[in-house]
Amino acid sequence: LHFIHRTIQSRVLNRPCLCSRIFSFLDVVTLCRCAQVSRSWNVLALDGSNWQRIDLFDFQRDIEGRVVENISKRCGGFLRKLSLRGCLGVGDSALRTFSQNCRNIELLSLNGCTKITDSTCNSLSKFCPKLKHLDLASCTSITNLSLKALSEGCPLLEQLNISWCDQVTKDGVQALVRCCPGLKGLFLKGCTQLEDEALKHIGAHCPELVTLNLQTCSQITDEGLITICRGCHHLRSLCVSGCANITDAILHALGQNCPRIRILEVARCSQLTDVGFTTLARNCHELEKMDLEECVQITDGTLIQLSIHCPRLQVLSLSHCELITDDGIRHLGSGPCAHDRLEVIELDNCPLITDASLEHLKSCHSLDRIELYDCQQITRAGIKRLRTHLPNIKVHAYFAPVTPPPSVGGSRQRFCRCCILL
Repeated sequence: LHFIHRTIQSRVLNRPCLCSRIFSFLDVVTLCRCAQVSRSWNVLALDGSNWQRIDLFDFQRDIEGRVVENISKRCGGFLRKLSLRGCLGVGDSALRTFSQNCRNIELLSLNGCTKITDSTCNSLSKFCPKLKHLDLASCTSITNLSLKALSEGCPLLEQLNISWCDQVTKDGVQALVRCCPGLKGLFLKGCTQLEDEALKHIGAHCPELVTLNLQTCSQITDEGLITICRGCHHLRSLCVSGCANITDAILHALGQNCPRIRILEVARCSQLTDVGFTTLARNCHELEKMDLEECVQITDGTLIQLSIHCPRLQVLSLSHCELITDDGIRHLGSGPCAHDRLEVIELDNCPLITDASLEHLKSCHSLDRIELYDCQQITRAGIKRLRTHLPNIKVHAYFAPVTPPPSVGGSRQRFCRCCILL
C-alpha cells in the first residue's frame, strides 16, 4: 500500500478528485487499510461518499453498537446498502442512531441480529422512507407491531424477510400488504402462526409479488395458496416445502395462473401426485428448479411430462421418491433440458434406480452434481463409467457396509469403511 501510495501521489498530485474516484471502487477492508497509510489517504478513505455499500459479514461480526453509530455518522445520507448480518452485538439503540443519520438507506440486512426488537422497526419507519429491502430473518423478538410500523413509514418496501419470526400473525401481514403494494419478495419461512387468512391478504394486495417462501408454515392449505396463485400472476418462485396439507389443487392453480413460475419447492408435500405435476408441466414451460423430495406418490409419469414440457430445467431433487425407476431417468436424459441445461439431480434413497440410470445421464453435458446416497443398486463401476463421459461431475454416493464374516480363531471384531465420497 505504501508503494501504491507513493506512485499515486507522484501521478495525481493536487488531483484529490481522481484519488477519491479510485477509492470509490474499494471494499470496506481495503478502505480501512488505506486509511492507515497517510493523513491525506485517511481523509479520502473515510469520506462518506466512499461508504455507500457496506457488508460487515466477511469483515467483522463481533462489532458493538457504537461501531454502527460511528459508521452512520461518517456515511450519513450517502449510505444506500448496509449488511449487519450475524452482528449479534448490535441492538435497538445503535439502530435508532443509524436510522436518524442514514435516511437514504435502501437495503438493510439485520439477519441474525437477535437483540433487536420492534423498536428498531419503529425507528426505520420514522426516519427511512426510502427503504426497499429489509432482512429481519431470525430476529425472533419481532412482532406484528414491526410490520404495522413498516407499513406506515416505508411504503416503497419491495422485499421483506421475516423468516423464523414466529410471533407474526395474519394481523401483521394484513397491515403490511395493504400499505406496501409494491412488494415483490416475501420470505415467511418458519412463521408457524400464519394461516390461510394471511395468504388471502397477500393475494389481494400484492399483484407484483415475484418470490414467496412459506416453508414449514404448516397451517396453510390449498385455500390460501389458490388465492395467491389467482392474485399474483407474476410469481416466479414459490417454496411451500413442509406444508403437508397441500394437494394437487395447488399445482393446477399454478398451471392456470402462474405460467412463468421458475422455481418450485414442494419437499415433503406427500399428497402431490403425477396428475398435478402433469398439469403444471404442460402449462409452466419456464421451470428451472424443482425440489420434489419426499413427494412419495410421484412416479416416472412426472418425469416424462417434465422431460417433454420443461426444456429449461436445471436442478431437480427426487430424493426419497421411491417409485422413480430407470425408465423415468431415461426420459429425462433424452429430453430437451438434458444436453445443455440440467446441472444437478438428486436421487438419494431411490431404491429402484440402477446403473442403467447413470447410462441415461451420460449425454447431460452440463451435469455438475449427482446425489446417490442409499441407492442400493448403484455400483462403483457404474459411477466410474459415468465419469468417463463427465469427468468433472461431483458424485456423492453411500455404499452400505458388507457384513464381515465371523472371525476365525479369535473374538476381535473386524470393521470396514461404509461411506465413500466419490
